[in-house]
Amino acid sequence: MKRLVVLAMLLLGAGTLSAQQSFLDNQKMFPKVGEAYREKEELLKKEFEKKGLTYPAKYIFVRSFKLDSEMEVWVKNSVTDTFRLFKSYRVCTLSGKMGPKRKEGDRQVPEGFYYINDFNPNSNYHLSLGINYPNFSDRILSDPKKPGGEIYIHGDCITVGCIPLTNEFIDEVYILAVNAKNAGQDFIPVHVFPVKFGNNRSMEYLGNFSLTDNSSKQFWTELKTAYDYFERHHRLPVVMVDDRGKYIM
Repeated sequence: MKRLVVLAMLLLGAGTLSAQQSFLDNQKMFPKVGEAYREKEELLKKEFEKKGLTYPAKYIFVRSFKLDSEMEVWVKNSVTDTFRLFKSYRVCTLSGKMGPKRKEGDRQVPEGFYYINDFNPNSNYHLSLGINYPNFSDRILSDPKKPGGEIYIHGDCITVGCIPLTNEFIDEVYILAVNAKNAGQDFIPVHVFPVKFGNNRSMEYLGNFSLTDNSSKQFWTELKTAYDYFERHHRLPVVMVDDRGKYIM
């Protein structure tokens, strides 16, 4: 009987260890994810090596810029490291206009500070990574009954309110996100901005747009503060939300 108890405890321990290490393996069991790894992983390793980066990255950070149709992936391998840019991806198309998402059906891509909260290997849009819209700020400022939801970074190059990439690109981003989560990064940050604030032409466009949209102008100032901090330090800013839904640093 003692032997059976010891064996059961060992099996339970092995099961716990397996569960802790199995996110990557479990994801690879899905056909589209497994195929993505077979086709893309060696290429990613070579790109990392070429840029002097260590693969796989234990931490990633995603920034997306609506008007500029661009999405960046930054990487690092230690909490104390600063982030380094791995790659910029072209976003296929823009749904809606400048400004945050405030209600269901407005076709808007959210703007603000989010994290990946879903890995969908069986997505209707090839592969997809969900972001946690509505966040605390959105819940205060958006339609209280129907703020909308189900916002994803996904493939198939089409969208209504999401961030669409080509299937080739989402394969890479999905792999990077899976690797980071497997290494222990439970909250992968995703910052979505109306424009790349360092781009003068984009800023000029945003300035003209804000002349007719005062509320968004203040909101964009909050976003730019966090953008500027990351540009200076290559570290994530600590962003909080006050009781009015305003982002504060």
